[in-house]
Amino acid sequence: MIKYKIYLLFLFSPLIGQAQESERPKLVVGIVVDQMRWDFLQRFSARYAPDGGFKRMMNKGYNCENTMISHVPTYTACGHAGIYTGSVPSIHGITGNDWFDNESGDFVYCTADSSVSTVGGQTVAGKMSPRNLLTSTICDELKLATNLKSKTIGLALKDRGGILSVGHNANAAFWYDPATGQWITSSYYLKAIPTWVTDFNNQKLVDKYYSGGWNTLYPVTTYVQSTNDENNSEIKTFGKSFPYNLSAYTGVNYNMILATPFGNTLTTEFAKSSIENEKLGEDSITDFLAISYSSPDYIGHAFGPNSIEIEDTYLRLDAELGAFFDYLDLKIGKDQYLVFLSSDHGVAHVPEFMKNNKMPAGNLNMNSLIDAMNSGLKKEFDVNNLVITMINHQVVLNTMLIESRSKLSVNKIKNWLIRFLLKQEAVQHAFSLEDLKNTTLNETQKKMISNGYYPKRSGHIYVILKPQWIEDHESGGTTHGTWNPYNAHIPLLWYGWKIKPGSTSREIYMTDIAPTLAALLKIQVPNGSVGKAIIEITR
Repeated sequence: MIKYKIYLLFLFSPLIGQAQESERPKLVVGIVVDQMRWDFLQRFSARYAPDGGFKRMMNKGYNCENTMISHVPTYTACGHAGIYTGSVPSIHGITGNDWFDNESGDFVYCTADSSVSTVGGQTVAGKMSPRNLLTSTICDELKLATNLKSKTIGLALKDRGGILSVGHNANAAFWYDPATGQWITSSYYLKAIPTWVTDFNNQKLVDKYYSGGWNTLYPVTTYVQSTNDENNSEIKTFGKSFPYNLSAYTGVNYNMILATPFGNTLTTEFAKSSIENEKLGEDSITDFLAISYSSPDYIGHAFGPNSIEIEDTYLRLDAELGAFFDYLDLKIGKDQYLVFLSSDHGVAHVPEFMKNNKMPAGNLNMNSLIDAMNSGLKKEFDVNNLVITMINHQVVLNTMLIESRSKLSVNKIKNWLIRFLLKQEAVQHAFSLEDLKNTTLNETQKKMISNGYYPKRSGHIYVILKPQWIEDHESGGTTHGTWNPYNAHIPLLWYGWKIKPGSTSREIYMTDIAPTLAALLKIQVPNGSVGKAIIEITR
């Protein structure tokens, strides 16, 4: 009888193994394309290849076409944190790329950490960690669910893109040091840079990309979805128009690669090297690779979403993602890996472009506005510098100064500022954040502002600009950060393991991504999550 039981166990053990392996994918790949507007999926679709990345995900995967960000500001740090925590700034604490800390009385960069040191370089670019992130990420939860056996790695040209994705207990996060052209990390993660990263850096790929220059993938006259290359709405980063000669940067300037599509290429190559050398997806325990493509954001800020540069960037990225998925098919196995693709935020059209096409738009000079506020307050209250700054669309008051003067009233200063701000051409609304609940405001705006409000890291008066008005950029280029759909409507595509082809137009939120991953992987949601699983995407 014992021998018979052993025989049955031996006979059915392959089937048991297959069942266990199918419970989770071998590898999850999260892809965040920095500053990708949702409409780029449709706008350039006629030139996306059938076997490229975007069409492959749209046709063979699941497309959540109406995915929105539910917080402000719509910035890189908040977006990456929101995707991977399933939460909002009022809970996870990442209230901007930078913020003014009301407890320390100082400015804080989202991932800055003076207690750690750079690993893999000599500059201060590695003094970063996830310590300002107050909640867990889906990568953290995967580690906990597998008793820390899963490998989780984040990578991006931007430190915040790599760090805030994988969270607190990752095996590593890597980012690019533009001063040296090297991929680095910090002592928070590792004591020494892995040999394979050193070997990758020694290839000097950036110099190779510079030597080839940047010309359009197709004849420039065929870019019919873009504004003519000769226009006054762009920041001429590399010269007047295509082709761009980049050879002058070789060996002397490793920063300029960020604003070219070759920053994406560098990221993809590093991602593949990470998979190969860290042996991701090679056993039955699910691993997670979080990739953020930072270059579209640099390109978009300089040239705007209607530029040939942006169209060319997405056509190239489509081809690269298609080749990357082919690589994953061979390396990990078809249907053995799960991919999602989204964005941290969108972007506004360049105001000058909008004006040229009879659309309302404008620029607000922030430094001039701050000076005007302080000048007016000085006349009214006879005190200098009552406004410290304006950051994340919030006026930050010098509360320590106000509290030290018995004759000063915070409420009177707020009321004066609100009246002043409402007179400005660019401003649609201004109100005290403490009085948000009682402010007459559209519910979408109110929810997004409430979700972004964390008192210790937020200002005192919130300023809503008119649609298509942006801060600064008077001499060209554009930005993001506001509640408007051009900033808040993002792509969300799912592909691979257990994903059925299809699409939905129901409203979904950035915060739903992490809970969906948790449901698919059968693990706990991150500890600050407020999203809901998207149940339609699986077979």
